[in-house]
Amino acid sequence: MAESAAVEFRIDRRSGVATYLQIVQQTKQALRLGVLEPGDRLPTAREVVEATAINPNTVLKAYRELEREGLVEARRGLGTFVRRTLGSAAVTTDAPLREELAAWTLRARAAGLDRDDVSALFTAVLDSTFKGDTRT
Repeated sequence: MAESAAVEFRIDRRSGVATYLQIVQQTKQALRLGVLEPGDRLPTAREVVEATAINPNTVLKAYRELEREGLVEARRGLGTFVRRTLGSAAVTTDAPLREELAAWTLRARAAGLDRDDVSALFTAVLDSTFKGDTRT
């Protein structure tokens, strides 16, 4: 049996985002960053429940949504496996951009911004940069 890929779901109960959507979003992020690749097995619902203390039906709902989108497939008795990836090779191979972003994040933190401040600032700049871009 295939090993579970190294993805750990983090649930933020204060975010206002439905728990199952957080799992979907985090899975998609892992697919974009190359953390998950075709053939990798997602953690079982039981493993996710043990790690996050959420309802097993929530995990199954997230996995069904990912399956509906064609990103994963459930194999009876074996688990849920990644079918395809997202994102371009540049996301996983462009170390200089990642390093620049990491350095910027450290400067923002040193300037006194917390995680939510950095996220809001980054999202605002991202939205401004990609405004009207039909590829997003």
